[in-house]
Amino acid sequence: MKTAVVVFPGSNCDRDVQRAVSETLKTSVDMVWHEETEFASEPDLVILPGGFSYGDYLRSGAMAARSPIIAAVRRHAEAGRLLLGICNGFQVLTETKLLPGALLANTTTTFICKKCYIRVEQTDNFFTYGLKKGEIVEYPIAHHEGLYFLPPAELEELEKAGRVVFRYADPATGKAGAEYAPNGSLNGIAGICNEHGNILGLMPHPERATVAHLNGGSDGEAFWLSIARGFAERSAR
Repeated sequence: MKTAVVVFPGSNCDRDVQRAVSETLKTSVDMVWHEETEFASEPDLVILPGGFSYGDYLRSGAMAARSPIIAAVRRHAEAGRLLLGICNGFQVLTETKLLPGALLANTTTTFICKKCYIRVEQTDNFFTYGLKKGEIVEYPIAHHEGLYFLPPAELEELEKAGRVVFRYADPATGKAGAEYAPNGSLNGIAGICNEHGNILGLMPHPERATVAHLNGGSDGEAFWLSIARGFAERSAR
């Protein structure tokens, strides 16, 4: 599976993602500077990494959403290929309208950096295809604007369509919802996908839970393997 990571000024998780993907899937990963207008070779998976693109000036992800490479990212996604946005990358996806909603300031009004637990809400997409519905995984979060917001009617539509992929949860009880969201995210939403399941945005960082001997967590490994499995099996249909 060919993978490309887009690098913006201020990205700080691009190399983490590169290492997580390359070591888990045993594949090379292309690093693509935001000023490029095309991908050198069409990747199967494009990843928009976490960080503070353009210093989060104006709004988080707003300036990155207008970078030259975004036109190619949009064509990639519209062709049905895989597009993943993590943390700041999720913010970029909402700014480009490739995913609905917005990521607002945490209710704590502070930057939150901690391990958290999220529950897999659905597996009918390319990203969680190899995980189990209801499974709880531990990924870290590191953001100031992670409160997922949609107007009530649109939020209800998103929920009815089953497009919530991850929700903040309590590992002891298995329950998930707003009361477990450290950032105040509506309905405890931590990640969503598009209608076709080929675009995913999530605030927690699976790449920071991949190399166990470096960060103490390995739940992220199953996430990358799940993507590879979903790509291989669903593309073969």
